[in-house]
Amino acid sequence: MSTLQINRDVMARSYRAMRTIRDFEERLHIEFATGEIPGFVHLYCGEEASGVGVCANLTDNDTIASTHRGHGHCIAKGVDVGAMMAEIYGRKSGICGGKGGSMHIADLSRGMLGANGIVGGGPPLICGAALSHKLLKDGGVAVAFYGDGASNEGTTLESLNLASVWHLPAVFVVEDNGYGEATAASYAVAGTQKARAAGFGMEYFECDGTDFFDVYEVAGKAIERARRGEGPSMVHVHLSRWYGHFEGDSMSYRKSEDVAAERRDRDCLVKFRNRTTEAGLFTADELDSVDQAVRDEIELSVRNAKAAPMPEAPDLLSDVYVSY
Repeated sequence: MSTLQINRDVMARSYRAMRTIRDFEERLHIEFATGEIPGFVHLYCGEEASGVGVCANLTDNDTIASTHRGHGHCIAKGVDVGAMMAEIYGRKSGICGGKGGSMHIADLSRGMLGANGIVGGGPPLICGAALSHKLLKDGGVAVAFYGDGASNEGTTLESLNLASVWHLPAVFVVEDNGYGEATAASYAVAGTQKARAAGFGMEYFECDGTDFFDVYEVAGKAIERARRGEGPSMVHVHLSRWYGHFEGDSMSYRKSEDVAAERRDRDCLVKFRNRTTEAGLFTADELDSVDQAVRDEIELSVRNAKAAPMPEAPDLLSDVYVSY
């Protein structure tokens, strides 16, 4: 896609979102090593263009469901960074009151149905959300992010079937980083994602997850197709994660030189910066200014999170049941 076809404000917001994800995750990589963060953390570094490229086509009325690697999707959908950081630190000021942690961040006001510790847990939720959009006729689209590992889960396959049977305004985004935890997709995933989509009579799209412009264009086609009432689609995004499956994973199943090459040659932020500055859409100084603003925001979010109070015993009794 030509950069001139995308609104400049959309590009500016998207660059900031990708930079925020990168700096948020890199800072968590450092902070987690201190032992102050409870639970597990799964980083999204290297995959920023996927979540942002998809969500740049969405509104607050649209809904997404995420994975255990959910920070990037949250930020791409507009969830407050300070409240996210406090949640990861388990503080009362967190977006979920400090009771969910990294793998359960959610913000329904932004259409973010939540990160999910269950592999393949998001697609069924998206079928429900898409059905709501369809029945309410509100023009909304529901998007499920899941990985190559989750593509083998029964919940995911059942969701693909249900979305097609009910002709739902849903988009299933396979973020294929080549590994289901430590198991290579080349070993564990039979056939192709394209063939799986065809098996359910579903439209299939494919894109380079290190290229924001490619993801934005391809996801936009799938999302607009759903908005027009033309049914569900699968978007297969090829990308690579830069860190282990979780913090503490030594990644002994991958060659260090392969990861180094990904960082050197396929950094989505560098690609974006080079393409837009060469086209004269942004100056290096403008993007540097965004980088500094994001660094300041992340620093403040960490400082505030560490200073925030922990949940108290009575908080165990809140947010247990929903009130209609």
